[in-house]
Amino acid sequence: QVQLVESGGGSMYAGGSLRLSCAVSGYTMYGYCLGWFRQAPEKEREGLAVINSDGITDYAESVKGRFTISKDSAKNTLDLQMNSLEPEDTAMYFCAADPIPCIATVRAINRGYKFRGQGTQVTVSS
Repeated sequence: QVQLVESGGGSMYAGGSLRLSCAVSGYTMYGYCLGWFRQAPEKEREGLAVINSDGITDYAESVKGRFTISKDSAKNTLDLQMNSLEPEDTAMYFCAADPIPCIATVRAINRGYKFRGQGTQVTVSS
């Protein structure tokens, strides 16, 4: 059973930083595309960043240069470092995984990866 558990969300003022982490279990990270997406009230799902088994990444334009995705295969964790936070970044953040063959693009995670966590809330105040 694949399980994804997010942590690290919270409240922050604009310009600050947060680091989200996703603990993954039930499979080897080498056989999956992994990523983060967010969902704000009354807004569409937005794919933010993905990483494939070779470490190749893709980012949404809205977060490029501010957010960094990384994974630690030894620890089975997926992280999202978020810098220069803006009020528009306020949302529920989810990590997700899709088994190979998978597409490691933000467009693909928008369409839906097979597994996702329960989410962690990020609130950014001006």
